[in-house]
Amino acid sequence: MIPIASVLQQVAGLDEAELIGWVERRWVQADAGPEGYRFQEVDIARVRLILEIRHDCAVDEDAMPLVLSLLDQVYRLRRQLKALSEVVATQPEDIRQPILDALARRP
Repeated sequence: MIPIASVLQQVAGLDEAELIGWVERRWVQADAGPEGYRFQEVDIARVRLILEIRHDCAVDEDAMPLVLSLLDQVYRLRRQLKALSEVVATQPEDIRQPILDALARRP
């Protein structure tokens, strides 16, 4: 787990109050402990994404929950598609090929 001070060092342009606000709004997950918030690597990637969306894309605070929800759905769908692709790839040729042919015929 990564302490908040390390996160602030790793992510340029981020201040502690802003990060704590994101945790309180549940935009970022963190474990709270006696020494403060602690983060995982995936949380730091999300912090970077939020910082980019908020600052570079100028998405306001009211729109962020919707944007993050949509992004979470996209990532979830990508994981599901990857899993489906991996399962199809393990099937025998007589099962896999009709699936691939059907996909190729789709517009």
